[in-house]
Amino acid sequence: MSVLLPRFLRQLRRPLLPAGPPRRLRVPSRASSNGGGGYGGVEGLLRQRRQRRQQNAQAGSSHGPGSRAPPAQNSIVREVIQNSKEVLRLLQEKNPAFKPVLAIIQAGLNITHICLPPESGEDEIIDEILKINEDTRVHGLALQISENSFSNKVLNALKPEKDVDGVTDVNLGKLVRGDAHECFVSPVARAVVELLEKSGVNLDGKKILVVGAHGSLEATLQCLFQRRGSMTMSCQWKTPQLQSKLHEADVVVVGSPKPEDVPLSWIQPGTTVLNCSHDLLSGKLACGSPGEHFSGPITESDVSLLAAALRIQNMVVSGRRWLREQQYTRWRLHCLKLQPLSPVPSDIEISRAQTPKSVDVLAKEIGLLADEIEIYGKSKAKVRLSLLERLKDQADGKYVLVAGITPTPLGEGKSTVTVGLVQALTAHLNINSFACLRQPSQGPTFGVKGGAAGGGYAQVIPMEEFNLHLTGDIHAITAANNLLAAAIDTRILHENTQTDKALYNRLVPSVNGVREFSDIQLARLKKLGINKTDPGALTEEEISKFARLDIDPSTITWQRVLDTNDRFLRKITIGQANTEKGHFRQAQFDIAVASEIMAVLALTSSLKDMKERLGRMVVASDKSGHPVTAEDLGVTGALTVLMKDAIKPNLMQTLEGTPVFVHAGPFANIAHGNSSVLADKIALKLVGEEGFVVTEAGFGADIGMEKFFNIKCRASGLVPNVVVLVATVRALKMHGGGPSVTAGVPLKREYTEENIQLVADGCCNLQKQIQIAQLFGVPVVVALNVFKTDTRAEIDLVCELAKRAGAFDAVPCYHWSVGGKGSVDLAWAVREAASKGSRFRFLYDIQLPIVEKIRTIAQAVYGARDIELSPEAQSKIDRYTQQGFGNLPICMAKTHLSLSHQPDKKGVPRDFILPISDVRASIGAGFIYPLVGTMSTMPGLPTRPCFYDIDLDTETEQVKGLF
Repeated sequence: MSVLLPRFLRQLRRPLLPAGPPRRLRVPSRASSNGGGGYGGVEGLLRQRRQRRQQNAQAGSSHGPGSRAPPAQNSIVREVIQNSKEVLRLLQEKNPAFKPVLAIIQAGLNITHICLPPESGEDEIIDEILKINEDTRVHGLALQISENSFSNKVLNALKPEKDVDGVTDVNLGKLVRGDAHECFVSPVARAVVELLEKSGVNLDGKKILVVGAHGSLEATLQCLFQRRGSMTMSCQWKTPQLQSKLHEADVVVVGSPKPEDVPLSWIQPGTTVLNCSHDLLSGKLACGSPGEHFSGPITESDVSLLAAALRIQNMVVSGRRWLREQQYTRWRLHCLKLQPLSPVPSDIEISRAQTPKSVDVLAKEIGLLADEIEIYGKSKAKVRLSLLERLKDQADGKYVLVAGITPTPLGEGKSTVTVGLVQALTAHLNINSFACLRQPSQGPTFGVKGGAAGGGYAQVIPMEEFNLHLTGDIHAITAANNLLAAAIDTRILHENTQTDKALYNRLVPSVNGVREFSDIQLARLKKLGINKTDPGALTEEEISKFARLDIDPSTITWQRVLDTNDRFLRKITIGQANTEKGHFRQAQFDIAVASEIMAVLALTSSLKDMKERLGRMVVASDKSGHPVTAEDLGVTGALTVLMKDAIKPNLMQTLEGTPVFVHAGPFANIAHGNSSVLADKIALKLVGEEGFVVTEAGFGADIGMEKFFNIKCRASGLVPNVVVLVATVRALKMHGGGPSVTAGVPLKREYTEENIQLVADGCCNLQKQIQIAQLFGVPVVVALNVFKTDTRAEIDLVCELAKRAGAFDAVPCYHWSVGGKGSVDLAWAVREAASKGSRFRFLYDIQLPIVEKIRTIAQAVYGARDIELSPEAQSKIDRYTQQGFGNLPICMAKTHLSLSHQPDKKGVPRDFILPISDVRASIGAGFIYPLVGTMSTMPGLPTRPCFYDIDLDTETEQVKGLF
């Protein structure tokens, strides 16, 4: 292609239209129907130019006998090129970095981008095609290979949207159906037809013979001529009675070199002949009789030049389409129908009765591009972060947080409300919405509470895939966490058993006679103020300073983790084997979702940010009191490698086919309890300005919601529009003085029979949680999650008292029994509340001392009279302040079963002192977390865990017993 362009451009040297002021084009939604993809948005400009050129031509014809207008063929070529240049210029005005790229695969000639040997087989060519198909930098692909290689398998390996020569079955099929504006048409065939029409040949009723053409060129020519009313015949050079067919034809189109035994005299004088056998696009040369040329008004070079120009036009169209795809597009979501049954079956039965859409179909429906998803099986996929760059100029949708009152041990259905709300918004009100949920830990799944996919007819499906492993993010966190834990103890061992010189020689070994620092070691040298890069240049003092971290084992805060409830790992002794040479210490395991790496994943904004956060994680202090980080241990890069896939949100769907992101899963009582910032940000772009993103915070509003506002919103910069506060009659009765609720034990009759007094007394907790939300200036909509035992009187009382307490609205919800249809009223209430605006504010100034921030939360949110710090907690606060970590937000680790630190204190406890037993720092995640009372970071299993009911059908491989 590059060799032929100079010759092509030389013929276009004569001046084009005079330059004028830049023009902006109005781009309609549909392209023109002239074939080859059309221009749609530039048709107005093209019409204006054609009119001016016609006027110029008429003016030129009036100059007298000696004046001569330029040949029509040359004018056509120049017009196509100029129009293509104009469209490209306008595209680049808005997208300066955009450059349409054409890839050419050519076998045997060394003049193209991708040159394969002449003997390249079908598989080699297809391999190259598939690579270019996936290269987003390439917008068009052309093949210059031998005719023997033009098999259907090769041609249809091309992506139709990159097939600028119109050879794939998809493009040919659209042309045949009459959808030329949606496809690419062969530039050679278009050149033949347009040259005939511009030369004044009326094709209607003409007998046209296409001779020697093959494959897509032959099919395209026949289709284009037939559309113009021509009687088209097609044959090869060896066809019997060729002479009579040539004699009868008004127009002859030659698709391959004429054999010597076919004389030119067979063609009637005056017949229009067009020669496509010398094709600039394919690079093939005519090899007919030397010196023989077809005569006529249109030359061989005319076809070739116009075909090359039309290919350029197709390239510009392809680039324009690609740019259009990069912009936000309206959803074309096909929702799934529900057929609710009564009585409501088990969660897993409901999930299994619904057939989810293929996840690639769902992704396309919501505007994700094919290269923005990584598919895991049929029903889940990871979404790449590149989407945020593509949609960076797209306005965010509305941001809704689902929180709850202080729950019973059974949970009150925040995930179910979240799913029911998005099903109502999208499947029933036709409003774009996205649910953003946390990934469940297998601790509760096999322990007491069960899964977290929602319930009834408001679930994420398939629920067994949601609750078990998903795409392995928690396993990646476990691996990364425990690698860091191993690095800590191993470093202590080696420092205690080696001299400075031996330790340094092992840390910076000589490999093949070359000794070099790794990148992370160079970063440590810089941190230490040692500006040297030659390992042999360090002094003995510098060697000791570099090689020794001098970790104080008593200050280690980094624990090993496991995603299983195992009470016997709450305190262990490590290092008891003889090989550890007596270096043992007491340690513990935490549940995996309590790992700081989980919090980092949930709060990070990019891969680079995650790497920096992982490096900043403080694992201990040295013997001088300075913090020791993962970066100091040299493990940051390895942690990032383990987490590189986990950072991408997981796409799934609800029972009604609406989209869900499942990403990150920190507990709310021992961590900050919210799904990832990245999932929320991506969803807010995808739903569009009028759409809704509904995310959920763990446990009660006093825990998950407070941390959402003070920690997550600080990290993300996002501003919430509405809080949906979930309540149940069951939980309100408990707070009103009802009997204790225990998982696995049947509810007492107070909870299954109407009891207005208990409900009224328990609404104090609902009122308190509404007040907590109002501290942050966000409107509150109460969602009463209705159970079948709730009575109308109880429901009406709760809604009335909620509105009196300051809720914008209070709505009973029935999504569990009927799906999104049962939450339509909630959806309308949320939409109306969002339209009123939010006056969001943080609870405390981040610059306050650590103790004052803790006291503010305790008093304003929990209702405590004051706080009480243990000596250990005070010592940690002093250390973190001295180390420069005093300006971080606070993440309270507190029981979720009460506003106070005592789980049995229900309702709204008053006048209590909140004890702070310990304080830890998650510097990478970016918060300080005090431990309130005796807070365990490793749950235990009950007498009868959920795993008794979980089983696998070995015939069907279906999971049973999950809920």
